[in-house]
Amino acid sequence: MATILSASKSAPATGHGRLILIAIVSCVVLSLAGLWMPRWLSFLLIMAAANGLVSLGIVGLMRGGVVPFGQGMMLAGGGYAAALVYNHLGFTDALGMALIGGVSAALIATPFAPLLSRYRGIFFAMLTLALSMVTYGLLMKLNMLGGSDGFNVGRPTLFGQELADGSVVYTLYVLAVVLATTMALLARIYFDSTRGLVTLAVKENELRVEYLGGSVRQAMTINFILAGFCGGVGGALAVMALGHIEPNFSFWTTSGEFVFVAILAGWQSVAAVFVASILLEVVRSFSSAYFPNTWQLVLGIFLLLVIRFLPGGIGSLWMGKKRK
Repeated sequence: MATILSASKSAPATGHGRLILIAIVSCVVLSLAGLWMPRWLSFLLIMAAANGLVSLGIVGLMRGGVVPFGQGMMLAGGGYAAALVYNHLGFTDALGMALIGGVSAALIATPFAPLLSRYRGIFFAMLTLALSMVTYGLLMKLNMLGGSDGFNVGRPTLFGQELADGSVVYTLYVLAVVLATTMALLARIYFDSTRGLVTLAVKENELRVEYLGGSVRQAMTINFILAGFCGGVGGALAVMALGHIEPNFSFWTTSGEFVFVAILAGWQSVAAVFVASILLEVVRSFSSAYFPNTWQLVLGIFLLLVIRFLPGGIGSLWMGKKRK
């Protein structure tokens, strides 16, 4: 554990400079590639980016030794916030809606974070699941939010410009790529920071972290709030792509999909989270098309194979080589 805590002193600034360059190049390449993509693929990647952002928050918590089963609450919080400011306040900017979704979900997470930071293991998982299902029940009953049917959201704008019919999907795709790249880069920098490395130490031995002057509860509280922000941005992005919001955003099966992605990716690599999210969307789309009654079985077998042959997740394929 001492190695983990001292690693922050040796984190090279040049490494982050290289990461920023890779992120910029990747963002540009993916954005240009969208010009030749069919609409269905662009939409699939938008949803993969949205789900990947939610799962990114889960990975941040997994690094501290806990797994939340209630990130659907953050997805719904961000999605409903973005939809409400669009319909009731007339605020239609896509980037602004994404940020509002993230901030709203973080604010929702803030009152619960100090309480949840005390718990670990199954207790943390069940408490987050309970919060998500309470949110689902409330959304089902609140007629002012559309009840069980939810409500529609119109086409967003970007920097005050209306989006034409032929460019709306591509514009949202580019926005999704930019948001995913930015959030992934910030997450990597945070994970390599002192506080991020303290989170790894918490997973290994909480008592020693306290003896060395760190605050376990503070670290876990901050991680939960940051996970809420990631989930809210993902929820807002999903709502803009779908044009609809409903209580199922907070249902337990939705939260389970995000945990699926996080386990599939592993906690070592940020990029692996979005790779895993894309794999989930591809497998689900094609399995539901060709095996409509058994696509969940295909997903389950896929996850079992990954756990069996890649217990560290997809990210261990390249992160393990770097450590060697």
